[in-house]
Amino acid sequence: ARNDVNELSWSIQVDQTGTLEEFEIQLNEVASKDNVKGLLILSCDANRFTPERLDNILNKVEIPLFGGIFPAILHGREKLEKGTIIIGLNCRPVVGIIEDISDPELDFDAKLEELFAEPDCGKTMFVFADGYSRRISNLLETLYSYFGLGVSFLGGGAGSINPTVLDMTNMPCLFTNKGLIKDSALLAVVDKTSGVEVNHGFHKISGPYKVTETCGNVIKSLDWRSSFDVYKEIIAEHSEELITHANFFEIAKNFPFGIDRMGAEVIVRDPFTVEGDSLIVATEIPQESFVAVLTGDKQSLVAAAARSAETAKKSFQGKTEEMVFLIDCISRVLFLGDDFSEEVNAVWQVDTPLVGILALGEIANSGKNYMELYNKTCVVGILGE
Repeated sequence: ARNDVNELSWSIQVDQTGTLEEFEIQLNEVASKDNVKGLLILSCDANRFTPERLDNILNKVEIPLFGGIFPAILHGREKLEKGTIIIGLNCRPVVGIIEDISDPELDFDAKLEELFAEPDCGKTMFVFADGYSRRISNLLETLYSYFGLGVSFLGGGAGSINPTVLDMTNMPCLFTNKGLIKDSALLAVVDKTSGVEVNHGFHKISGPYKVTETCGNVIKSLDWRSSFDVYKEIIAEHSEELITHANFFEIAKNFPFGIDRMGAEVIVRDPFTVEGDSLIVATEIPQESFVAVLTGDKQSLVAAAARSAETAKKSFQGKTEEMVFLIDCISRVLFLGDDFSEEVNAVWQVDTPLVGILALGEIANSGKNYMELYNKTCVVGILGE
């Protein structure tokens, strides 16, 4: 159940039991190492960690820590649905916490100025947000305008996956020194060089359609017609199955929306359930924007992951690659099923440790284009000196 890897300057320890006792032992073990200046914690939802069980342990750690709870995590070529990966960093992270990010009154600009008086405090920022929070996209826009192209961003939405839930209350899913928190974002800047790339492998089959009426993450109409009616017709044309309220997620996972971005990869948005005649998407789509319906297959998705890995490697400007950080969407994993291992194999490198998360939305910026919250996308980050 235990696995300790010391590669170059990273100390990576893996627990596959998911027990609180083992978590505490390994957390203290990594934190006590001489060269460890900060901790990145990636944990599985199936561990059932709660603030009541965990906060006392986290409060005692004297170095900065950050991380999240996800549907599953990755170590090497192995997908873990129970357990925790604890990564000891050899540089001290500057960690900023923004709480209550769903609050419409919260001023993100003022908060960033308060947390990061000097925008050039490091080269790479990990961004972990509660995947069920509102306003994640607003936060990312503000982050991008505040830090500009001088920082690469890597991260994702934390939390548990339940495609049928519409009004899920946020469960505490982010690790901080003061405990496990919810409806928040963690911004952890590290002085590491990184190469980051984003690809998804889906292609357009229909559209574009104008998003004519929305409310948050609810699409009410496309081209002034019921969004579900329009979507149902598209699926009937490109699939032999009739999509209904009952089988919606099973079929819709194969037909996401795509939003065009000038000179950048199309942004994928997952419709995950239907309410009346309206579609509910994982991440809000702005009114007046245009969407297409996309599809893909195993070969196109695995090829996209390989492209992400290859381009991230080329764009890495450091001398020594110390870690591959893979951020994959949990809905992408559901799409690929047993073939997901081929995607991980396409990214894995023999000589560089790989860790990763299966997230509720992927956060990335390669330092070349927009900062985005993606769905159904494979993000590869290569970090090092």
